[in-house]
Amino acid sequence: MTDAAITAGAAPHGQGPRATLSAAEARLKKRYRSEMWFKAQGIAAIVVAMIFLVVLVGRIVAQGYTTFETHSISVPVYLNPDRIDRTALDGVNYDYIVAEAVMKKLNIQDDDLGTTSGKVMDLVSRDLGFQLLDKIKADPSVIGKTITVTGPVKADADLYYKGEIKRATAEEDRKLDNQQLGWLDQLEKSGTVKGGFNFGFFTKSDSTEPEQAGVLGAVVGSALMLIITAMIAVPVGVMAAVYLEEFAPKNRWTDVIEVNINNLAAVPSIVYGLLGLALFINWLHVPRSSPLVGGLVLALMALPTVIIATRSALKAVPPSIREAALGVGASRAQTVFHHVLPLAMPGVMTGAILSLAHALGETAPLLMIGMVSFVPGVPEGFTGASTVLPVQVFIWENASERAFHERTAAAILVLLIFMIVMNAAAVILRRRFERRW
Repeated sequence: MTDAAITAGAAPHGQGPRATLSAAEARLKKRYRSEMWFKAQGIAAIVVAMIFLVVLVGRIVAQGYTTFETHSISVPVYLNPDRIDRTALDGVNYDYIVAEAVMKKLNIQDDDLGTTSGKVMDLVSRDLGFQLLDKIKADPSVIGKTITVTGPVKADADLYYKGEIKRATAEEDRKLDNQQLGWLDQLEKSGTVKGGFNFGFFTKSDSTEPEQAGVLGAVVGSALMLIITAMIAVPVGVMAAVYLEEFAPKNRWTDVIEVNINNLAAVPSIVYGLLGLALFINWLHVPRSSPLVGGLVLALMALPTVIIATRSALKAVPPSIREAALGVGASRAQTVFHHVLPLAMPGVMTGAILSLAHALGETAPLLMIGMVSFVPGVPEGFTGASTVLPVQVFIWENASERAFHERTAAAILVLLIFMIVMNAAAVILRRRFERRW
């Protein structure tokens, strides 16, 4: 509004042109202040959200980064033929044989009650004993020879090397006594124990021993489960949305269907777990705790989100596209599948991948179908026993061993990376479809 326009108008009764101009400028300044205040609120909200995000991620990283470091012990072990029964290899106490080798390194002797060897075994993972068994089974001729085995130290010993267990703490308040801490210092100084990157965390599955526990089984289980979810939820959800938006008649029945789809999107996830338990396990007898049943349950949960996102993407396509295609003689199906759906595909793919990412983080419905069970290996297929990353986090956080808690945070980091990769894939696919069309 210009000054000329303001002064040209009729001034209110009892006010001159200058008073009218001052009032207009005051209103304009008020609107500007309101806009600046709104922008400030938006910036403050973003800053607060970023602070919470940094605190959350920082807390997880601070608690879990030590998982990616481990300490391994390497000792030469003499396989005494008098101690090993060739007819019953599984019945040999290989942990004690390893403990004897470690005591030899420490220049100490076991007592009559075996107390010293027991304390040494509390420092060395049982993985070394299993390695001896595997080597003997593979080549029995190694009996009577000296072989070197390398494996992780026990979880509490690893925590001591990482500074989580401190010597300054009262001896009765920690699991390792002063004598054991002295042995650990001696082993580290001699080079018998060395630190390094914990590759085992990514190449091993769950275990009752924290130092041997990894996320491979949970990652593979999550991937298999998401494949089932995507194969069911995406095509069914997209086709349902296309029919409802482009072909279904607008009547009372379609209104009821739309309302129920919106309601299903807001149903608590644990309800889908109860549905999966009753439908897929108790009725159809799908194997419990398998990627198949988990994928079916999460597919039901993701379907409403996929349908809603797809319908929103279809609505965003300009009506002129439909009118132009119909105007040149295209059928209704040709119009939808050759023109409308390709243009809506960026939004469709984004909604589908985000719904799958949301399904990846669900825990409650999976607990209802038995995926909380301990699974030590990698799933053999879609019907084999499996666990997934969110459930693995739940199991480790409820474990009594202190070392499992740092692995909980590390598993959360792996889950976050998994979800970031999926969200990045959604952005990349959206941009590719946008450039294509």
